[in-house]
Amino acid sequence: MAPAVRPVPPPGAAMTPPTPPPPDRRPAEAAVPDEFRRAADTLRSVLAGPPLRPELDLEEMPAPQRLAPFAAALSGSVWRDDDTEAATGRLILLYDPAGRDGWTNGFRVVAYIQADLEPDIAADELIGPVAWSWLLEALEPAGYAGESGTITRAVSESFGDKGGEPSTTELELRASWSPTGDDLAGHVAAWCEVMCTTAGLPPAGVSALPDREGGFGR
Repeated sequence: MAPAVRPVPPPGAAMTPPTPPPPDRRPAEAAVPDEFRRAADTLRSVLAGPPLRPELDLEEMPAPQRLAPFAAALSGSVWRDDDTEAATGRLILLYDPAGRDGWTNGFRVVAYIQADLEPDIAADELIGPVAWSWLLEALEPAGYAGESGTITRAVSESFGDKGGEPSTTELELRASWSPTGDDLAGHVAAWCEVMCTTAGLPPAGVSALPDREGGFGR
């Protein structure tokens, strides 16, 4: 069988150019600023190093792409002895080479922590200020500026077929700040410390009292 012959357009006919591939909007590896590359490597070095606490699990997660030109993120979970998850969190490192108002050297850290609370503890009006003070105290050694955030207490009640289930109360801490130094590992450690504290764990190296079974501030 003779090979197929591609038709040739008549003389003068316009040639349709091939459709170009869509542009790759991801930053090229070579285009990643050294400042951000070093900062992201610091976050990954925390994952590669020894665990900060045995109850704490950390891993790298996809970072949101619309908050800044460059971003890296970690997720974390705190586990009790009975294998129940007591708290979760996310830490996002943002970098904009052009800089932004309130951002130090183009960097901004965004943190989220969620922990279960006992209803009587959640009813304490001082829970919000106390949790916020934990964050600031943990960040003090690393250096921070322009801090802002919210703390929310949410109560979930069950009805109908689930009416017999107990009410649950959660605390959510959302915060952002600008690091003022180069010790980004210290900011990761501060986030982990607050996440463990909201889960009811004692400070690292301190044993919990026997009659305390976990939970915020217990």
